[in-house]
Amino acid sequence: MANDTSLGGLFAGNRKPAQFGRIFKPDPAWLAKAAPEPILDPDLEIVDTHHHLWDMPGYRYLLDDFLADANTGHKVVATVFEECRAMYRARGPVEMKPVGEVEFAAGIGAMSDSGHYGPARVSAGIVGHADLTLGDRVAPVLEAEIAAGNGRFKGIRFGAAWDDDPVIGNSHVAKGPGVHRSAEFRAGLKRLFALGLSFDAWTFHHQLGEVTELARAFPEGNIVLCHMGGVLGYGRWAGRKDEVFTAWKAAMVELAKCPNVSVKVGGLMMRLAAIDYLNLPAPPTSQQLADAWQPYAGTCLELFGANRCMVESNFPVDKMGIGYAGMFNALKRIASGASATEKTALFSGTAKRVYRLDW
Repeated sequence: MANDTSLGGLFAGNRKPAQFGRIFKPDPAWLAKAAPEPILDPDLEIVDTHHHLWDMPGYRYLLDDFLADANTGHKVVATVFEECRAMYRARGPVEMKPVGEVEFAAGIGAMSDSGHYGPARVSAGIVGHADLTLGDRVAPVLEAEIAAGNGRFKGIRFGAAWDDDPVIGNSHVAKGPGVHRSAEFRAGLKRLFALGLSFDAWTFHHQLGEVTELARAFPEGNIVLCHMGGVLGYGRWAGRKDEVFTAWKAAMVELAKCPNVSVKVGGLMMRLAAIDYLNLPAPPTSQQLADAWQPYAGTCLELFGANRCMVESNFPVDKMGIGYAGMFNALKRIASGASATEKTALFSGTAKRVYRLDW
């Protein structure tokens, strides 16, 4: 199952061996060894545009777990739930099973809106999943998800992340290269955009040209690039940092020319492999993480601008390497040179506009 990035394929259940591209259950004792840090810019409002909630065998991360992380000092005002194959329906047509995840996330959103769980609107937006390779036949699935979302459903992610190195760990829906180029996929994407929904693109860095092709083919479509383009630094890409960065930046320059594309800043912990968190005696400081991610995040901000960039935690995945407070301190350090207007856009404004969040 090396090429399956569902929890069944990625979840390893402990911190050893150090293997990037796999989800390990975070170690609370290790995270507790983090050096204390004051919260930077604590009044800056944050919309966390990418986090998961799930209840898998041996690994439960639900609303209370997320809030325990989010309520550590930063001003999180809202979040966007991102698909992770959680709570799929056990019965019914296969293509309709992802509707169960939207129902689940919408229920979390309703719980959060009650006010009993604090001021943050968790799951204010929902990015679900639908098999776009169904082509026109995906329309009933999307319509069912719109109904299930009760106003919160904003679009889908279809993970096309694929690499021919079995060490990497590919998306569970990526059966090979070039998924974005198939006629069936594009017919499904056309249906998605016709319904006013967004498309979260998850690829690896060497596939970014496919996202640019999509953005040019569907200039009216709202496309969000996850994890700064999925830069890889392990497996066959280990030891090739400068080469990878040069190729990634060239691809991002082309993608940035497409005004219908925005970028999530974050999510590099287990793919970039810049920090060997599984073998560190304690979590990195926010400064160390900021230094590791600055070349990529800084490039995104330079090319796309704050009005087309938005922050993400990618929790609990990136919790393998750092706590929530440290994560957003790092992102704030990266943005330290931005103006107040730019910071507002990066940390909340772009997310509100791109995901059509209203409260």
